[in-house]
Amino acid sequence: MKKIVQWIGLAGLLLCLGRPAMAEGLLMARTDNQFPEAMALLQSAISSRGYKITRLQEVNENLAKRDFKSDMYRVVYFGKYEEVKSVTANYPELIPFLPLNITIFAEGDQAILVASHPRMLESFFSDPKLKPLFERWEADLTAIMDEVRESK
Repeated sequence: MKKIVQWIGLAGLLLCLGRPAMAEGLLMARTDNQFPEAMALLQSAISSRGYKITRLQEVNENLAKRDFKSDMYRVVYFGKYEEVKSVTANYPELIPFLPLNITIFAEGDQAILVASHPRMLESFFSDPKLKPLFERWEADLTAIMDEVRESK
């Protein structure tokens, strides 16, 4: 539990910076929107960039088992079908990292978004053909988080 509190504290500090921050391979952003509005904005921002939301996963039950109290915590999985199909056919070792996802959770009257930084994959997958893909994913995730953060 202490580790979760420390992580949330670090995330909170970094989220005060305004733009999505990167820490330990994560993109993070805070929005002044409450969770329901932020969730709707997130889904809209994802869809407007040509991605299809493939799953909304609730993780509240598992968190509750670890004494973490939040009824508003979701993981939003999304991707572009043809892109995921092509990438995983050519690079099956990328399967565990797809589809892309953003975790969103409530903190008081605000919501926090967290995602793995796609450029971190470059250290594991050095094929230069993948670099533009990782860069585009980074740009898309940053734009999605910016849109949610800036909306009010």
